[in-house]
Amino acid sequence: QVQLVESGGGLVQAGGSLRLSCALSGRTFSYYNMGWFRQAPGKEREFVTAISRSGSSTYYSDSVKGRFTISRDNAKNTVYLQMNSLKPEDTAVYYCAANRAGLYSSSSGYNYWGQGTQVTVSS
Repeated sequence: QVQLVESGGGLVQAGGSLRLSCALSGRTFSYYNMGWFRQAPGKEREFVTAISRSGSSTYYSDSVKGRFTISRDNAKNTVYLQMNSLKPEDTAVYYCAANRAGLYSSSSGYNYWGQGTQVTVSS
């Protein structure tokens, strides 16, 4: 059974940075493509970014391209989301997700989800 645990959320001022981590346990991490999604209050969950099993391919939403960077360390079973130049509109609960099929921007493409970590950006 795959388990995902996010960490690293918090409160930051606009223009600041945060790094989120997501650790996978229960299965071989390198078999899974990983994604980050977010959900703001009253809004639907939206795609942020995804990375392939080897880390050679990445995919970003237009809203975060150039500000956020996804990476992974297969030796540590962990995927990271480095968030720079944060804006108040980045405020949301951030979720990591995993699948073995591919890099999808739809949440329906992912089989496993973490519990989420809150990111709040103050203006």
